[in-house]
Amino acid sequence: MVENTAHINARNLNLWFDTKQVLNNVNFPVYDKKITALIGPSGCGKSTLLRCFNRMNDLISTCRINGEISLYDQNIYDSKVDVTEIRTKVGMVFQQPNPFPKSIFNNVAFGLQLRRMKKNRISEIVEESLKGAWIWDEVKDRLNQSAFSLSGGQQQRLCIARALANDPDIILLDEPTSALDPQSTAKIEELCLALKNKVTILIVTHNIAQAGRISDYTGFMYLGEMLEFARTQTMFTVPKDKRTEAYLNGVFG
Repeated sequence: MVENTAHINARNLNLWFDTKQVLNNVNFPVYDKKITALIGPSGCGKSTLLRCFNRMNDLISTCRINGEISLYDQNIYDSKVDVTEIRTKVGMVFQQPNPFPKSIFNNVAFGLQLRRMKKNRISEIVEESLKGAWIWDEVKDRLNQSAFSLSGGQQQRLCIARALANDPDIILLDEPTSALDPQSTAKIEELCLALKNKVTILIVTHNIAQAGRISDYTGFMYLGEMLEFARTQTMFTVPKDKRTEAYLNGVFG
């Protein structure tokens, strides 16, 4: 079977905080217009790995990285790379919804305003992004209200809309439903399945069942290593590594 195209790849990626090595020689592809899930026990390096893809770990003074992450054949850790541009191409949504203390409209428009885009075009993109995040019908009559007036699930979809507004190549989701109720979780999962037609998604989840429901590929992390990477259906039915099998069966977590 011919594999899908991967324009985003981690190659020989290592990361330390001070002298503690957190990621150890991680290699895996992120396939285009697919959902890739990162699973593994708490503290195994999933979220740290995710943050490597938009260089969020750069903000930690004790962090040291070698290896590479390529985005369309460009190593994002090359010294000549514009980090702001990388974070535009690689959107991120966090575990806790984190809207800005601004109106619903200005949350989505924020990055566009910084780029001095024309107002009529900003309005068009805000509407497109809110529709893309399945929240337009719920907020179209209250765009000037505070984003904090929204429910937790709505805030998370607003954060997804904010990421979509920059027309990213990939969206990183760091346990985006862990703080949400089951109904809001289902909505986000359905949204992810719809969004993968437009954008590549890399998601960290502690919920094995969620990975099984929505991801096309899964990487199993253990003690900073990528122990196994495969199509989700394959990994969940015939894992190659005994530790993967034990984790999927709930022996440890």
